[in-house]
Amino acid sequence: MHAELITSAHTVTAPRAGRGYWRRLLPVLALLACLTRLPSFARPLWNPDEGYLAVQARILAHGGRLYETVVDRKPPLVPWLYEAAFAVTGSGSLTSVRVLAILAQLLTAVLLASLARRRWGDRAGRTAGVLHLLVSVGLNPQDAQAAGFEVFMLPGTAAAMWCADRRRWGAAGVAVACAALAKQTGGAVLLPVAWLCLSSGAARTGLPRLAAGAALPVLAAALLTDPAGFLFWTVTGSTAYAAFSGSPLHALTRALANAAILAGACAGLLVPVARAPRTGPVDLWLWLAASAGAVLTGFHFFGHYYLQLLPPLALLATAALHTRPRARPGRAVLVSGCACAVFLGWGLAAPRTELAHAQRLAAATAHRTAPGDRVLIWGMHPETYWLAGRAPATRYLTAGLLTNYSGGRDGSGVGERYAVDGAWPVFRRELADPPVLIVDDSRGKPYRPGRLPTLRGLLADRYRPAGTVDGAVLYTRIR
Repeated sequence: MHAELITSAHTVTAPRAGRGYWRRLLPVLALLACLTRLPSFARPLWNPDEGYLAVQARILAHGGRLYETVVDRKPPLVPWLYEAAFAVTGSGSLTSVRVLAILAQLLTAVLLASLARRRWGDRAGRTAGVLHLLVSVGLNPQDAQAAGFEVFMLPGTAAAMWCADRRRWGAAGVAVACAALAKQTGGAVLLPVAWLCLSSGAARTGLPRLAAGAALPVLAAALLTDPAGFLFWTVTGSTAYAAFSGSPLHALTRALANAAILAGACAGLLVPVARAPRTGPVDLWLWLAASAGAVLTGFHFFGHYYLQLLPPLALLATAALHTRPRARPGRAVLVSGCACAVFLGWGLAAPRTELAHAQRLAAATAHRTAPGDRVLIWGMHPETYWLAGRAPATRYLTAGLLTNYSGGRDGSGVGERYAVDGAWPVFRRELADPPVLIVDDSRGKPYRPGRLPTLRGLLADRYRPAGTVDGAVLYTRIR
């Protein structure tokens, strides 16, 4: 029985080339990783997630504590990576983390190439690594080129499958934990890893090692931060965000649009996968299904969520291209390469509307304040703090944590009573010492101060309007 299951997941390995295989392939993959992420260096920021991480890293570098003096619904690994990068190169630029993102995609490609080579031979290894890098930019550039959570999650998911394929269950568990500590949904790879453990007949000894490997890094991360805060912000405090609310039509439109964009980028992969028999590598289909479930979580369907689908899709396409007669790997690579070129052009030519707004707002904020002043940017663009070089007046870097506003929410599910539990009392205590400047960057959104009694009262009692920038209103404190 076990032998049959293993055979369904593993095709007989073809003869391998000599020791020069990786010496020839690694430079190709490294060059491709650099080329595909070249647009990421074309602008200082790509999306608010990068801004959030940059502000977090600065606060941590100045003695702040994650889940206490600065909070987010994400695990700590990526903020720590940003902090480490800033410690080496300074926090005035994201160039260092852009380089780390290249390395993350390169490592993912190498792991996929190694896994494919072990299963289907040398040519399959080359195909898997190249295909992953070509389709890795196949989304809106603000999703694909940003050095965000999902990019740093991918190596952990690929490493988990690589270790499981070699029956290294403890190491596979550690890799699962690393993926989950980059972003919670990275833990979805545990499903195919556990299946490989069960199907190999190693459940008695493998599952305990897998569980221990997955649990220990998470426990260590909790102890290095604040255990109660870690549990709350990464698990129990995110129920409202993950709940299905807001505008179903808006969520569906975003889901279909991003799926269509990704399908266009992955056309070279989807055709061979669609033609392949469904009795192929079961673990890879489980990996793809688990990743799709992760994309569905919360029904937000942001484009960067879809990056999690790419590694299993690249391997499934590789399996189809190297196990079916008359398959043409060269055609798949050519189609993917052409699509990649289109997305690279999009990345270099993409408009900068929101970035330009944040830069103008940051310039106005810096002009009206001194370097040591605390400010409050009431909006969904935490990068304004980073661009302005000013410290936030609160641990809540966006209005979303205090109102439950996010993409797809309408006014019915946004307000003070929908905030993260306990957020408003903490917010009031932090603003008992009022910041020098409050910037209302809501611009008519459902979280505007007029709908929030606490913020509306604070502005009326202690502040006066001092100008506008692109519809954002600046309020200076009454002295």
